[in-house]
Amino acid sequence: MQTSSDRHEYPAHWEADVVLRDGGTARVRPITVDDAERLVSFYEQVSDESKYYRFFAPYPRLSAKDVHRFTHHDFVDRVGLAATVGGEFIATVRYDRIGPDGAPASSPADEAEVAFLVQDAHQGRGIASALLEHIAAVARERGIRRFAAEVLPANSKMIKVFTDAGYTQKRSFEDGVVRLEFGLEPTDRSLAVQQAREQRAEARSVQRLLAPGSVAVIGAGRTPGGVGRSLLDNIRDAGFTGRLYAVNKALPPDRKELDGAAGVPAHRSVRDIDGPVDLAVVAVPADDVPETVAECGEHGVQGIVVVSAGYAEAGPDGRERQRALVRQARSYGMRIIGPNAFGVINTSPEVRLNASLAPRMPRPGRIGLFAQSGAIGIALLSRLHRRGGGVTGVTGVSTFVSSGNRADVSGNDVMQYWYDDPDTDVALMYLESIGNPRKFTRLARRTAAVKPLVVVQGARHGSGPRGHAVRATRLPHATVSALLRQAGVIRVDTITELVDAGLLLARQPLPSGPRVAILGNSESLGLLTYDACLAEGLRPHRPLDLTTGASAADFHAALSRALADDTCDAVVVTAIPALGEPPTDDAALAGALRSAAAATPSKPVLVVHVELGGLAEALSAAASTAPQPAPARPETQATHPAPPDGRRPPTATTPVTASTRATPQGPAVPSAPLTPVSLPEDAHLIPAYPAAERAVRALAHSVAYAQWRRDAADPGKVPGYEDIDERSAAALIDAQLTRGESLTLGTEETRALLGAYGIHVHRALPAPTADAAVEAARTLGRPVALKVTAPHLRHRADLGGVRLDLADEEQLRRAYAELTEQLGTPEELSPVVQRMAPRGVDTIVRAVIDPAAGAALSFGLAGAPSQLLGDMAHRLIPVTDREAASLVRSIRTAPLLFGWRGSAPVDTPALEELLLRVSRLVDDHPEVVAVGLEPVVVATHGVSVLSASVRLAPPPVRDDLGPRTLPAY
Repeated sequence: MQTSSDRHEYPAHWEADVVLRDGGTARVRPITVDDAERLVSFYEQVSDESKYYRFFAPYPRLSAKDVHRFTHHDFVDRVGLAATVGGEFIATVRYDRIGPDGAPASSPADEAEVAFLVQDAHQGRGIASALLEHIAAVARERGIRRFAAEVLPANSKMIKVFTDAGYTQKRSFEDGVVRLEFGLEPTDRSLAVQQAREQRAEARSVQRLLAPGSVAVIGAGRTPGGVGRSLLDNIRDAGFTGRLYAVNKALPPDRKELDGAAGVPAHRSVRDIDGPVDLAVVAVPADDVPETVAECGEHGVQGIVVVSAGYAEAGPDGRERQRALVRQARSYGMRIIGPNAFGVINTSPEVRLNASLAPRMPRPGRIGLFAQSGAIGIALLSRLHRRGGGVTGVTGVSTFVSSGNRADVSGNDVMQYWYDDPDTDVALMYLESIGNPRKFTRLARRTAAVKPLVVVQGARHGSGPRGHAVRATRLPHATVSALLRQAGVIRVDTITELVDAGLLLARQPLPSGPRVAILGNSESLGLLTYDACLAEGLRPHRPLDLTTGASAADFHAALSRALADDTCDAVVVTAIPALGEPPTDDAALAGALRSAAAATPSKPVLVVHVELGGLAEALSAAASTAPQPAPARPETQATHPAPPDGRRPPTATTPVTASTRATPQGPAVPSAPLTPVSLPEDAHLIPAYPAAERAVRALAHSVAYAQWRRDAADPGKVPGYEDIDERSAAALIDAQLTRGESLTLGTEETRALLGAYGIHVHRALPAPTADAAVEAARTLGRPVALKVTAPHLRHRADLGGVRLDLADEEQLRRAYAELTEQLGTPEELSPVVQRMAPRGVDTIVRAVIDPAAGAALSFGLAGAPSQLLGDMAHRLIPVTDREAASLVRSIRTAPLLFGWRGSAPVDTPALEELLLRVSRLVDDHPEVVAVGLEPVVVATHGVSVLSASVRLAPPPVRDDLGPRTLPAY
C-alpha cells in the first residue's frame, strides 16, 4: 500500500500510463517510502557514466541517507516521479523547491531544481521527455512556475531533452556546468512538440500491433474448429510473412504441431517459444486471460489482441475484469486491442497479416478501416470485398482494426497511425462511442488536412455499448456531429454511405467545385441524377442524353468534352443496357470511359449503372486495352447552369444510327475505329453505383470535403479588440467564484462581465407595479417594451407576454393591466421594462464548455426555427473571423438575414463581431462555462442584446493541455 510520507496524502491523480517513442508503455507514479528496494535495484542497473552525469562525480551506490531522501517526499516542495515497467523503475525525476539564493524553500517560492536519471537500457525511448511533461504539470499544480537544471556539457542527451521541450528558456555557463532555466507555462511551441511526440508514439504503438515480425495464437485448438484455431488458420492461409506459433496449454508434451497445421510450431506456453514474440492473439476463456497476459509480459511480448469475451459488455463484474486486464497489460509495457475484438488485418505485401475472424483476406488497397463492432466490421469487409472488385478494382483495404470494447487502443490511436501511413489514402471509421471527443476532434482536423476521414456513428440516439467507457457530454448528438464536420470529418449516416464515399475518395480526385455535368444513354436516369444533385446542393448542368443506341465511342467523346469544359468540376455518367444490333459491349464502354477520364485526371468521374452485369467489373480492371477514338475535330459540350426555380431542364437528344457516330450538340460524323491503348496501372479507376442518389450523395460529400480543405488552408484569424478589458473580467470572475463552486450571475454582474468584452446588454428594470413600470420608462426613455420574465413565459412572444412600442404612460399602464389580467399576478410574471431596440431579426447566440467536447459557439434565429426545427449552427471555440462568417451563413434560415423576399439585409458584420467577442470571452476565461444571449436583435445597423445569462464554475479539467497520458478506462 503506497502511503504519504509527510504533509500531504498520496496524490493518486498523478498516476498515469504513457506511450513511449518506440510504441511501448510505461507507468508514471509518485515515488513513496515503499520504493526503497526498487530504487536501489534501479540504481544498480545504471551505468557509471550515467551516474556521473547525474551527480557530477563518481557515485557507485546510494547511501541509506540518499535512499531516504529520494523516497521521502511531501508532494509539495519535494516531489519524485518514477517510470515503471513490470513494477520496476526504469527512470526517475524529482524536483526540490528553492528560493532566490538556491537554498531549499517553501511556498510562495515558485522555482525548483529538477533532475533525471534513466536506466541505460531504456535510453532513447523518450522516457525523459514524458517525465518532464508530468513533473512540470505537478509543479504547476503546486504553484511552481520555473524549473532550473544543471547539466554537464558532455550530457548532450539531457540538454536536448530540455531544449526540445518547447518552453521559453535561458541558458548560462559557469564553473563547467550548463545551467538551464525555463518557465513552465505551456507555449504554442511546447504544445506542438508534445502533440508531435504523442502522434509518433501512438502511431508506433499501433504499428507494432499491425506489422509484427512474429505472432503467437494463444488458445489455438489441437484440431480444426473453434475461435483460436480459426484465427491461427486465417493467419497462416493469408501468407503471413513472419514467424507464427500456436500455443495450447493442453498440448501433450511430445506434440510439436497441431493437427492440420503442419509447419506451425506448437507450444504449451508462450514461455516455451525460443525467440521473441511481437504480437499475441488471445482466444482463451476470460478467467484464463490474466495468466496468459502475465506469461506474455514476462516473455517480452509487445502487444496483444484479446478476442475473448466476458468483459465490460457482460456487466459490472466484467467491467472490473476489463480494468484489471488493462492495468496488467500496461504494467508490462503492452498495448491491447479488445477485449471482445474481431481482430486486425494488414494487407501489405511485407506483412500479410489476417489476425481476425474474417475467413478471407481482403483485397489490398488504400482504404484504412476501423470498426468498434465486430458485426459491422464483417459487413464493411464484405461490402468492400464485393465492390472492391466490382467497382474500383485494386481499391481495397490497407489495414483493418476491430477494437471491440476499446479498453486501450481506440480510434484515436489508429488515426494517429493512419495520419502518416503511406499505404492509406482514405480512412473509414464506424464508431459507436467517442471516448475522448476533444482529442478526436483535434486529431481528425489534422488527419483530414492530408487525407479524407469518413465516419458513421452508431448508437446516435441512445447510450453506447455497455463495453465502452464514454465521457459524459451535455451536447446533443447533432451538435457533436456539426463540430466534427467543422473539423473536416465527412459525417455519413449508414455503412452503405460510408463505403460509397470511401470508394469515390480512394480512387478519384477531389472536385474543384459543385458544378456537375451529367451525360448518358437514358433521359430518365439523367433527370433522376439532376434532381439528386439539386437535392444535395450541387449545381448540375443540363443532362446530355446520348440515346439508348450510343456506342462506346459516343460515351468517350461526350465524356472527353465534359471533362475539358472549364465550367464543369465533376461528371456523372449514367448508363443502362444498350439496345440495338449489336449492343455496346460492357468492356468496350468501360474502356472508353476510363480512357477519357485518364486524359483529364484532375476531375472526378462517377458512373450510375442499371443492370449492367459486366460494366462495373470492366470499369475496375487494373490494366486494360482501353479504346481510344481516332483524332476528330475538337468540340465543346454546351452546358447550362441549373435554372433558379429548380425545375427539370429539357435534355439534348441526338439520334444515333448504325452508320454514324452521334456528336452531341453537333452534326453526326462517320464512326472512327477505336484504337486499343494500354493505360498505366495507376490510372484513376471509376467507381460505379447502382442508384443515382447514392452516387450523387458520395459526390456531394467529396465536394464539401474539398471545400473544407480549401478553407482549412486559410482558416482566418482570431481578431483582437482594443476595448476588451481582460483583467477586469478576470477580477469579476474571481470575486464571484468565492461565493460558490458554480453559480449563475445576476443581471448587473452579467452586464458588467459582458461589457468588459464590448458586449452591451440593454438595461431592463423590474416593474412589480404599474407605477414602477411608469417610473422605469421615465428612467430608460420612451418608447419601451413591457415583458414578462417568468421561466414558463420567457421568450414566448406568441403567448402574449411582450408588449412593444409603448410610447406614453397611458399605453404602458393599459399594457400592464392586460398582462396581469390575462397571464397572472406581477409576482408570478416578474415583468420588466426595457427601452425599445431597433427592429430587425431576432437571433440567439450561445456558448457552452462541454467537459468532453470542449467549448462550442452556437447561433440560430430565435423562436420556432431554433426551438422547433433545431436550426442551429455550431463552431468550436476559439472562432476565427472566417468561421464566424460561415457560422452566420450555415443555418437553413440564413436568407432572412440577407434580404429574403425584398426585406432589408441586416448588419451581419456587427453580428459576426458579436460572435467573435463571445468566443474570446469563453476562450480567455474557462471559468465561463455557459453564455446565453437571447434575443439578439440584428438590425440594418448594429445589434442589440436584449437579454443575457452567464454561468460560472471552476474550469473543467483540460487533459488536452496536460502531459501525455493514456485514458484510464
